[in-house]
Amino acid sequence: MEVFDGKKAAQDYMSKHTLAFSTPELTLMRFAFWLGDSVPDPKNEGEGIPRMMTYLTEQDFQPVLIDDDKYEPSGAVRSSAVVGNAYNEVQSDGKFCSECGSSLSATAKFCPECGTTQ
Repeated sequence: MEVFDGKKAAQDYMSKHTLAFSTPELTLMRFAFWLGDSVPDPKNEGEGIPRMMTYLTEQDFQPVLIDDDKYEPSGAVRSSAVVGNAYNEVQSDGKFCSECGSSLSATAKFCPECGTTQ
């Protein structure tokens, strides 16, 4: 299966073009036009192909099938109460949120559940 290598194409484009003063929308539009430019076909002498075709690579892999009927959480997103604080500390005073009552760390400035300033 041929797959478009967008990362390599973007790196080639950014290495050859100065875009210091361009907005992201303008950069993306110029990149799309650059990919559509006609370049000589390396396989057929005298023929032209869109530049995008030169970034197609052959890859052999199984397609990922997504089953919408079955959901298995990956664990990437968790409730803020489960994750906890980045600092290791012992909670001795038992600080709680004044708004919702959830337990807080001693250094908390905001409640992780309701967002109230402490």
